This record gives sequence, C-alpha cells and structure tokens, in this order.
Amino acid sequence: METVSTAKAHGGTQGVYRHASTATGTDMTFSVYVPDHAPGAILPVVWYLSGLTCTHANVTDKGEFRRACAEHGLIFVAPDTSPRGDDVPDRDTWDLGKGAGFYVDATEAPWSRHYRMWSYVTEELPALVAAHFPVDGARQSIMGHSMGGHGALTVALRHPERFRAVSAFAPIVAPTQVPWGAALDLYLGADRAAQRRHDAVALIEDGARVPELLIDQGDADSFLAEQLRPALLAQACAAAGIDLTLRMQPGYDHSYHFISTFMADHLGWHAARLHA
Repeated sequence: METVSTAKAHGGTQGVYRHASTATGTDMTFSVYVPDHAPGAILPVVWYLSGLTCTHANVTDKGEFRRACAEHGLIFVAPDTSPRGDDVPDRDTWDLGKGAGFYVDATEAPWSRHYRMWSYVTEELPALVAAHFPVDGARQSIMGHSMGGHGALTVALRHPERFRAVSAFAPIVAPTQVPWGAALDLYLGADRAAQRRHDAVALIEDGARVPELLIDQGDADSFLAEQLRPALLAQACAAAGIDLTLRMQPGYDHSYHFISTFMADHLGWHAARLHA
C-alpha cells in the first residue's frame, strides 16, 4: 500500500492511499480518516460509498465529515466507485463504465475482467484496511450517496451480521425499476436473479432484513421522480417491518451541498449504534 498524501485535520489524520487490487486487476485509490485516539485503541469504522462520476475525492474534499468523526471517534473510509486505467473498458456516457461501477461483480464481457467492485468493497479493501489501520471489525457501519446509496443498502442487506447501521443520501433504491438500472443489464446481462441481488427493494421483497434504515432525500433533486423513487423503499420496508426513517428535505438537490448539510447528523446516528 502506497501513501499518496496525509494531512492533519481536527486532530486526526486524513490520508489518501493507493494499492494494486487483485479484485479489479488495477491500481485503486481510497481515502481514510483516522481521528486522534489513545495508543493501542481500536475504533469503529464507517464505510462511505460514492455516487456516479465520483472517486474517493468527492466526499473527501466536500463531505465535511471529519469534525463529526473526530467528535465520535470514527474511522471513515471512502473507496473509488470503479476501476481506473487505460485498459479498463468504458462507455462514452457518464452513467456507465468508469465512475459507474454500481458495486457489482460484472459477469459480462468485456466488463467482467475489471469491474469487480462488489468483491473489492466487501472483501479486498476491508482486509487491507484492517491490516493497516486501527479498526474494530466488530463495529462497522456503511453509508453512501446515490449509486453509493444503492451500494450501501445492498451490501448491508446481504451482510447484516457485519454492519450495525446503514444510511444513505438520495439512494437508487430499485435499479431494476429505473433507467439507471441499464448498468445492471450491461454488467450482469439478462440474469434477473443476479440483478435482484443488487436491488435493495428486491432484496427486501426476497427476505433480506436490517433492523432500521436512515434515508435523507432532497425534494428538489432532479433525479427524484425518475431514478430514485424512495417511495418504493418505503413500501418495501413497511411490508417487511423494517424501521425506515425517510426524511424529505425541502429545497435540497442531489449535490454535496445537500450531503454535507446532513453528514454530521448521519454520523451521529451511526455513532450511537456503533458505540452501543
């Protein structure tokens, strides 16, 4: 693992790191914030999955999470959203290909060689972070934005034993029912069962459970009606008995202005469950 940069922030260390990924077959870059802590202490960790067109840098630069992480003693990890490199397949559109890995292990050519983001964020990167940072593996939570909200929800629903809490900002809750779900066709082909395993609403309908969810959604989000459709998640949670807190935030859009406004609130919510 190569250290790209480090900087002191709110008493802790904000780092950016690079490593050669076995899962993706490429170099991958990610960021980790570690708050100040007593020698030998191990800390709870929050995983943050980013949205379409993003890298680790968007939340690292604009997410305004460090003060809350320092206050609550939380490590904050932000992976990239897809493999990078000249040899990595891409599409000439912002919502497919690089920057749009959708946190799946692709099975279709030519994507299957590098687009293995599910394995990367659920297996390889957690093992790497555990080996190099003072994380408490028994106290983990996950959150994300948009495509990353989709990733956070599906990862938590499929690994409920691993995560104490899950939340999201403006998540894609049902990709098989919206236009952005074309990515699942691209990466997974026509295998509908495989696609349902990467759809939060479908997972809940098929029996996956978490105790509770926190979702913030701006009501001025231009993607709300066509792509995000949080009412589908609300219906699925109501039918399954999952405690969903869905907060429609008046006037907020899909940007990091929205995310940064409610980031500290989400991290406080995670901390209450991670420190319980």
